[in-house]
Amino acid sequence: MDIGKLIEERASADIVSASVDTPVREAIALLAEKRIGAIPVMQGASVAGIFSERDVIYRLAQEGEVCLSLPLGEVMTAPAITVERGRTVLDALALMTKRRIRHLPVTDDGRMCGFISIGDLVKARLDEIEHEAEALREYIQTA
Repeated sequence: MDIGKLIEERASADIVSASVDTPVREAIALLAEKRIGAIPVMQGASVAGIFSERDVIYRLAQEGEVCLSLPLGEVMTAPAITVERGRTVLDALALMTKRRIRHLPVTDDGRMCGFISIGDLVKARLDEIEHEAEALREYIQTA
């Protein structure tokens, strides 16, 4: 399965994101309100980086609460690692494993069209495996 198929039912307008100028404190509130672990950070129409709970923890440990007033552009992980919508779920899982990340902006010709988590990919892969197993069971029963 490719990433495009995985996100085809999702509206890109539903992607929770913030701008590079958003204060860390507001972004943390957004993560908590939406119960999510990361958001893409936008500069205009481009993905400038990713802001995750890891960024919060690292900055709090280094700088204390002063970091809560900083703009996301100063604390986000950048540049953002992205995946093209035509890549496979396994490609995206391999990229996440190699880079030790859990979220990826999905791009199409350089523009963000989706945002996926490792949970999305694991669920898609498990569904695929279950479908294959069911097809094998049916084949064996009819043979």
